[in-house]
Amino acid sequence: MNDQLPATAIGKLPPQGNPLVSHKFGADPYALVVEDRVYLYMTNDVLEYDEDGNMKENTYGTINKITVISSDDLRNWTDHGEIQVAGPQGAAKWATQSWAPAAAHKIIDGKDKYFLYFANNASGIGVLSSDSPVGPWVDPIGQPLISRSMPGVEDVTWLFDPAVLVDDDGKGYIYFGGGVPKGKHEMPNTARVMQLGDDMTSVVGEVAVIPAPYMFEDAGINKRDGIYYYTYCSNFYNGARPAGSPPAGEIAYMTSDKPMGPWTYRGTILKNPVHFFGIGGNNHHAIFQFHEAWYIAYHAQTLSQRLDVPNGYRSTHLNQLTFQDGLIQEIHADYEGARQVKAFNPYVRVDAVTMGWSAGVAVVAIASESDPQSPLTVVADMDSGAWLALSKVQFGDKGAATFKASILNAGADSRIELRLNAPDGKQIGTLPVPNMNGQGWMDLQTEVAGAYGVHDLYFVFCGEHGTKGIKFYEWQFSE
Repeated sequence: MNDQLPATAIGKLPPQGNPLVSHKFGADPYALVVEDRVYLYMTNDVLEYDEDGNMKENTYGTINKITVISSDDLRNWTDHGEIQVAGPQGAAKWATQSWAPAAAHKIIDGKDKYFLYFANNASGIGVLSSDSPVGPWVDPIGQPLISRSMPGVEDVTWLFDPAVLVDDDGKGYIYFGGGVPKGKHEMPNTARVMQLGDDMTSVVGEVAVIPAPYMFEDAGINKRDGIYYYTYCSNFYNGARPAGSPPAGEIAYMTSDKPMGPWTYRGTILKNPVHFFGIGGNNHHAIFQFHEAWYIAYHAQTLSQRLDVPNGYRSTHLNQLTFQDGLIQEIHADYEGARQVKAFNPYVRVDAVTMGWSAGVAVVAIASESDPQSPLTVVADMDSGAWLALSKVQFGDKGAATFKASILNAGADSRIELRLNAPDGKQIGTLPVPNMNGQGWMDLQTEVAGAYGVHDLYFVFCGEHGTKGIKFYEWQFSE
């Protein structure tokens, strides 16, 4: 075999936690916690090219998908692929783009229902529904949920960036809007809130203005101990600001004892990404509680910066957030990220698209023979030396004895090396991966030895350079 040296990680470097993934971009994060798992829904930033094939800055004009990742430990993330939201192939065929999603869950008629709200560029907000946090999704109303024809939103500069709260009494509320009318940088009055219908796919009552100082975009809403927290990104007006005003491009917040206000401005909690990472751009966030702690997801162009690609391609990051006396404390963004909340269990079936770090891999959707409507999301396009890794895997005192994986290989004979703590770390096993000659998916198994306690686990793909034939679907260790 013409083996290559292990590939070098770019973007997310072990043992760092930020950005959350490095094999793809993902912007405008929104969090939904379902039982013991957090799902992050993101604008699907993808590289754009001009007619000559040259990479160009992100125009956002062709983005019509939402990407989804999830985790139960905040360090290892499962890639659920993309939701085709807008366009001819999308669930909402009336829409052309899908930006800045928001997600919500509600029990309706005794059944769990999930809702995905999205911005059709800056001209309106749509909604999709599903019986699962990862879909499949349908458009229940076939038109925008919020459009400029609705009273009270005609003068909203940007009709986008939704956030949704389902209150303790079951009532839902949607927050949205943005933009700065000419000469109104100090008080744009472009933030709005409306009550949602019981079905979560309609609005009721009148729209209310949220008087957010220096409002720009990026609505956020949370409730804690009876206090409602409305968060947003301040605008980039470069003139003098009164004392106590939010600086440019920072996450600011207001509080209220009612979901539709009145609101009291409190200050800023997250500086612009340029302060932490040396590269700026817009600032977009989501705050959520996971178990007993609170976190903030936000985006920054760190992966784009390390790939040396043009501006505008954003990646989601995560850090812990704290409260003191009902006020949000300032957050320090960094590459370290949120700590891993529990060790990873290798003794259950694991989607191969779950990873803490990676180098030289891609995640693709391929047709499923058993269910054509639900494609499989798999790891693919790995050249020899590519790898993916899991953080803090708990092998236990007894240790692992066998490893099995579901593999498709249309290329040359290859192998997957199982290593601890580094791509060239201690080898605990090797899984031979033969050319399957069109036989389809196969369950392959090998013995392992020396895997005890807690270690980072690396899957290193080895074989003939340039074949890239392996598709990796799922795996599991046994004691």
